[in-house]
Amino acid sequence: MAHGLADRRFHSYEEAQKWFDSWIASKDMSFFRRGIHVLPERWEKVVSSDGQYFK
Repeated sequence: MAHGLADRRFHSYEEAQKWFDSWIASKDMSFFRRGIHVLPERWEKVVSSDGQYFK
């Protein structure tokens, strides 16, 4: 999503909502399944960072 938003400027809430809805619709189920699957690992990274910033 970050790459799709690079240098993008929305002039209204509706325009932003339309872009977002289109972006969501362009993704297949495996995209969301994969994202949900990695949540526990990512959460462990957050917890173990003890509040420190990481990428």
